[in-house]
Amino acid sequence: MQTIFVLNGPNLNLLGTREPEIYGSDTLDDIAQALHEQAKGLGVEIDVRQTNHEGVLVDWLHEAREVGAKAVLLNAGAYTHTSIALLDAIKAIGVPVIEVHLSDPSKREEFRHISYVGMGAVDEVKGLGPRSYSVALEKAAAL
Repeated sequence: MQTIFVLNGPNLNLLGTREPEIYGSDTLDDIAQALHEQAKGLGVEIDVRQTNHEGVLVDWLHEAREVGAKAVLLNAGAYTHTSIALLDAIKAIGVPVIEVHLSDPSKREEFRHISYVGMGAVDEVKGLGPRSYSVALEKAAAL
C-alpha cells in the first residue's frame, strides 16, 4: 500500500486552542484521526507528523523520497512564507507535494501572501478548515 506523508509545521500542535476563530476548534489529533479513516477508504496509508523545527521538515521531505512516498501533504505553517530551504527540498525530492492551509493566507496579512512552498507544490488546498486536509488527501490519492 502506498504511503502519503502528512507533514505539519510550527504551532500546529496547538490547534484546538490557538486562535480558534482562525483555525477552528479541532486538534491536530482530531484531524489525523479523520484522515486515517479516510485513507483506509482511499486505499492508502498516511504518516502524520508535526514539528516546530524547519530542518526536521526538510529531513522528513527527504525521507518521503527515500521511502518512495506517493505524495506529501504539507502544512508548513509560517515556514510557508519564509523557507527557501523547504522550497529547495520540495523541488529536489521528486515526490508530489500538496500545500495545505486551514485558513486562506491570501485573505490574511500581506506577509502571508507569498508562499515558497506553493512555488514547488503541485497543488494547494486552503481556507476550508480541517476539510483542507481531507480534500488534499483525496487529491494526493488520485495522483
